[in-house]
Amino acid sequence: MPYNVGPLRSQTEIDDFLFWLRRTANPERDTFLFLFGINTGLRMSDIVKLQVKDIAYSSRPIISEQKTGKKKQLFLDSIQELIQNYIQGKENDDYLFPSKKGGNVEVNTVYKIFQNIGKELGREDIGTHTLRKTFGYHYYRKTRDIATLMELFNHSSEQVTKRYIGITQDEIGTTLADFKLGF
Repeated sequence: MPYNVGPLRSQTEIDDFLFWLRRTANPERDTFLFLFGINTGLRMSDIVKLQVKDIAYSSRPIISEQKTGKKKQLFLDSIQELIQNYIQGKENDDYLFPSKKGGNVEVNTVYKIFQNIGKELGREDIGTHTLRKTFGYHYYRKTRDIATLMELFNHSSEQVTKRYIGITQDEIGTTLADFKLGF
């Protein structure tokens, strides 16, 4: 079976992930990174490059996406308290997610941390896209607004977005759960 990263589909799965994040070598950074990611839907490459000044002074800052080069507005209203607590005492030019070696933590380092947590949880579907997919999955479940989610993710179609967040498989499974013929 091919490897495929999936979302954390329940609050219990999110809580279990947080449990292990709080036991990493850098629990404050890693926990904030996770919470920031599942509440923004950003790609990991965009998250790790952020500096304090990028999010300290506005609940709706604009960043440039690494992958596309496009400008993207973030909507951080709901996590302002979390952000302000995390950045307290940090300088404007500090990376939000610093590496022990200096600079920002690398995407590959985050991937390794997440892979280790995935092993602890007995899951093979955990990766850096888990955060983005978790955001999308829960946003869609709460709002059923696939058009806005498609726009947030910059996807070309609703089908791409549904497949990306794992909704397509969920919906197929639900419709087939009680389907049987010849009984």
